[in-house]
Amino acid sequence: MNEIKIALDNLSPALLWGPNNEFYEIIKRAFPKLKIVARGTEVKALGDDEELQIFSKKIGKIINHLNQFNNLSTNDVESILGSRNQSESPADAPNGDTAAGLAQSEVIVFGPNGIMVRARTVNQRRMVNSMAKNDVLFAIGPAGTGKTYTAVALAVRALKNKEIKRIILTRPAVEAGENLGFLPGDLKEKIDPYLRPLYDALDDMIPADKLKTYLENRTIEIAPLAFMRGRTLDNCFVILDEAQNSTDLQLKMFLTRMGPTAKFIVTGDVTQIDLPRKQQSGLHNALRILADIKGIEIIYLNGDDVVRHKLVKRILEAYGDIQ
Repeated sequence: MNEIKIALDNLSPALLWGPNNEFYEIIKRAFPKLKIVARGTEVKALGDDEELQIFSKKIGKIINHLNQFNNLSTNDVESILGSRNQSESPADAPNGDTAAGLAQSEVIVFGPNGIMVRARTVNQRRMVNSMAKNDVLFAIGPAGTGKTYTAVALAVRALKNKEIKRIILTRPAVEAGENLGFLPGDLKEKIDPYLRPLYDALDDMIPADKLKTYLENRTIEIAPLAFMRGRTLDNCFVILDEAQNSTDLQLKMFLTRMGPTAKFIVTGDVTQIDLPRKQQSGLHNALRILADIKGIEIIYLNGDDVVRHKLVKRILEAYGDIQ
């Protein structure tokens, strides 16, 4: 009798086994010849080698489904397990007619409870396509065009697909007209207000318990731009948000942190610069001198990409942010 062990890395056993262990019981019934034992973050199976191979493959597909869609139902489990004698299950078919199969080709990432995070405009789709071909992307546009949200979704997808090991999200800690310097609390509590939009995006894409774990073990790191100095950022997806509030030297420092297998996205809005009057934004210069470098793409988002309330586009037009 042989034995295999499968680790449930970064996966909640409660989600995998279902309410009252419903999915666990379905899996056990599908493999009556095996002895299956689930303990903590590991599942162990004993039995015939051929049966173990099928079990391992099916459990892997169930885990992949849960990682991708952040949701698992009785139908999902039964659909995957029910195709034991087929070369491919409906859930795995690349051109299948299932809702999951259709949605998979259109979305960037699936959030909690199957929420679909999509590229909703032409330029957002250009961002998605660009990151398949380039290692550095500048996404430039006014507020509400989804540049930061799309960038975070691309980073989360890369993490889920195990293309990278870490996500690093950073912003310059520059006050947008308000003075936060005298707020009480430690350093993290003082800088969190600047980084809140990044937390909000992550909340939409990763279940709360998993996000907490990622933040605690630094799989996802959110930090001010100044904290990037002196580091080499490799095997990770790095996003610099609000880059218009970084100086020339800061942008150069950030871009030169890039390790051999890293992906960088820089987002910014050149119409909303919050730097002190005597300081110049480094974003204009970066867009000029880096425009012709192979492997770097610059995408400009505009009013057609605004995905907030319909009035936001009109407000931006009134202020002159959209020409």
